[in-house]
Amino acid sequence: MLFWILTGAVAVVVAAGMGYAVVAGQRETGPAEAFDLQVYRDQLSEVDADAARGKIDPEEAERLRVEISRRLLAADAKVRAQDGGGAQPRIASYAMAGAIAAVVLGGGFWLYLGLGAPGYRDMPLQDRLATAQRVLQDRGSQAEAEANLPAAPKVTADEEYLALVDRLRSATQDRPDDLQGQVLLARSEAALGNYKAAYTALDNVVRLKGDNATAKDYADLADMMVLAAGGYVSPEAQAALEQALRLDATNGVARFYGGLMMAQTGRPDIGFRMWDTLLADSSPDDPWVAPLRAQIEEMAMRAGQHRYSLPPLDAAPRGPTAEDIEAASDLSEEDREEMIRGMVSQLSNRLATTGGSPQDWARLISSLAVLGDTDQAGAIWTEAQQVFATNEDALDTLRAAARQAGLTE
Repeated sequence: MLFWILTGAVAVVVAAGMGYAVVAGQRETGPAEAFDLQVYRDQLSEVDADAARGKIDPEEAERLRVEISRRLLAADAKVRAQDGGGAQPRIASYAMAGAIAAVVLGGGFWLYLGLGAPGYRDMPLQDRLATAQRVLQDRGSQAEAEANLPAAPKVTADEEYLALVDRLRSATQDRPDDLQGQVLLARSEAALGNYKAAYTALDNVVRLKGDNATAKDYADLADMMVLAAGGYVSPEAQAALEQALRLDATNGVARFYGGLMMAQTGRPDIGFRMWDTLLADSSPDDPWVAPLRAQIEEMAMRAGQHRYSLPPLDAAPRGPTAEDIEAASDLSEEDREEMIRGMVSQLSNRLATTGGSPQDWARLISSLAVLGDTDQAGAIWTEAQQVFATNEDALDTLRAAARQAGLTE
């Protein structure tokens, strides 16, 4: 109720001010021609004074008086015409004031009903975080998500291929511990759009491999579960994703679906950071790049990153990573340093021309520090603080790199 009282009072004050301006309408100082009258009278006085002092001859003085008097009469006629019929019609003024009040009050109310959330109380940050945590913990299972989906259209395929898949299904039922059979069945079911059957087979693959199951196995399992649930990341899919990331923190599929899950549970801020980092670490031909680029701008808006712009799709170098430096360990000292400096130079040029993510800037700072170029690292750190001055999350990433480089305490 307090919200409606305050907003209503503000709207009334605004509408009243605008309406008064329309109703009052008249210039307090009069029309512009009234000033002209005074100017022309002063000019006549000056002409008389100049003629009396002999500054102008009588003929010229008379010609000036005639011209100024003509202008004086024309201006006076305009003033009289405005005084007689120039007042704003009172009915029209009141009608316009009423229309303004209707637009301000009614239009504002209508916009709020369409864009706002009537009846909802204010949600401070702490409440929103708590709500997101509850959504994460209490969201529906994989089975519930699948049960709520409409029946998917069947994928058309060659009759011979379908017969082969049927025989494969029978074979895996007879030999459920046949690892190769389960792998082939998962691929076949996925190709036919039978995602539930595909993730069931992949679950068997993970079971049969045991401790030898890879991050890709768990990521593929989560992928099929998400597709089977219509794009929803269920708790069961989350468990597979977490296992994939435990085995390989760089797995792109798991990182993509992890960001999607955070967005679905009310934390688009975390989801955007995950996707932004993944995009910076990915090559243009990675399979998750296309769907990521199609959705990350909307994610950025939901996360409050209104200045975010999608980076160009190119194969631009990302700068040396720890793996790059490790891979160069077999080179001579001079060759290794030359290789790393070349990669650092490419990254620096890209950031200077097209910009990049906070992770790119942090990587450049760290790389320059590894090369012993602390002065340049400090200059990049200073520039990065200006680039991301309004992005606290980005500054946290950059501060960590600066501390590691010995640039800050």
